[in-house]
Amino acid sequence: MQKTFIGPHLRRLRLDRNETQGAMARALGISPSYVNLLENNERSVSVQVLLKLFEAYGVDWREIAEEDGSGQLADLRASLQDPLFADARPDLTQLRAALVHAPDLAAAFLRLHRSWQAATDQLLSLGEGDVRAINATPETAVHNVFRRQRNHFRDLEDAAEAFWTSPIERDEVYVALKRRLRDGLGISVRLARVEDLPGTLRQYDEARREILLSEALDHTNRTFQLVHMCGLLEQRDLLDTLIARAGIADPRGVARLRVELANYFAAAVLMPYDAFLAEARATKYDLDHIATRFGVSFEQACHRATTLQREGAQGVPFFFMRIDKGGNVTKRFNATDFHLAEYGGACPRLDVHTSFRTPGKIVPQFVEMPDKSQYFVFSRTVDRPTWIRHAQDNRLAVAMGCTIDHAAEIGYAEAFSVAGARMVPIGINCRICPRANCDQRAHQATILTQPVDEKRRGATRFDG
Repeated sequence: MQKTFIGPHLRRLRLDRNETQGAMARALGISPSYVNLLENNERSVSVQVLLKLFEAYGVDWREIAEEDGSGQLADLRASLQDPLFADARPDLTQLRAALVHAPDLAAAFLRLHRSWQAATDQLLSLGEGDVRAINATPETAVHNVFRRQRNHFRDLEDAAEAFWTSPIERDEVYVALKRRLRDGLGISVRLARVEDLPGTLRQYDEARREILLSEALDHTNRTFQLVHMCGLLEQRDLLDTLIARAGIADPRGVARLRVELANYFAAAVLMPYDAFLAEARATKYDLDHIATRFGVSFEQACHRATTLQREGAQGVPFFFMRIDKGGNVTKRFNATDFHLAEYGGACPRLDVHTSFRTPGKIVPQFVEMPDKSQYFVFSRTVDRPTWIRHAQDNRLAVAMGCTIDHAAEIGYAEAFSVAGARMVPIGINCRICPRANCDQRAHQATILTQPVDEKRRGATRFDG
């Protein structure tokens, strides 16, 4: 079972009440030395102490046990993957000490680094005559919310588990959802012709209390869209609470977050946590098999696999990335320390791009980041709905990755010797990758660049 550390919370609680460690120890029925160990994250907290915190201070143990510290630690580690810190990167012990002894300073550092990233991105975009970075801001904000939660939302999982009051056969789910919407919310569902919903796959007409689903959607995605709508409508209060907790002020970011939380809820309903985790372990994450078992798409199964981070019942921590044929990152979720591209393209050495050459087949790869961290990544194409002959081959590619420590748990890695695997050196993307001699470099790195040597021609025009 995963240990829970609450050092920064406990210290802040004590200081807010102007108490000594001795006074807190008496209130909790433990020794002062144990309080000191807890505050310095040198001991994990027991359930008994959490309950005493509630009795003595009125603090909800579920809130103080939330992984705020863990989430902020993940934020710090991700920020420090920036090549700017390559020569002086604090280790994990130092980061934990900073969170315990100077949490406000750590928070200020994170705000400063995010502001620096945003300013850099906007300057880059203005230099190119576009506003990609500005437009990407809501997506980045939502991604950060999910990463702080380790891509797992306990409240949504609980709501999903309570969704069905009695077991439903898989081939009856679609009909059961239509009945639920009609009887519970007075909303009808109608299949619409493509020409009646141009460029639209699903539309909710609130005035007419009607959900229109495009005939371009297959059965799997029609079902997913209906559960998604149930999440938006039935779980409105819960979504409002989670959005308020996220602290996003931009209306575009709020709308984007609401959609992604409803997607999370829909996936949790269709792929119940315990059953999905059991199937994933039994099949070594055979995602084609899992998608078939739960009646979902390959991409939906991949996304669900990234959310298996419940304390005491964790799956393999994955990152998930989806790209289009132009190399643009169109969706990303992360339960690892892998630093995903904030906008634009991913590293061209990542074989998610190569998967377009072999549609529908898994492409495995071992990669190494500039900080020497190593990952096993597997990629595959996924198809999008097509409804006219002029929009055929509407294809995307998804990549799933985990640290090399977990490769033995993944069936797609069975054909390889992990110990002797060839690591492909990759970066986040060309703009911030420090690998000057990469033959796939498309841009001069924004920072930590060396002057071009006019007397030498390297692998690219940037490596002179």
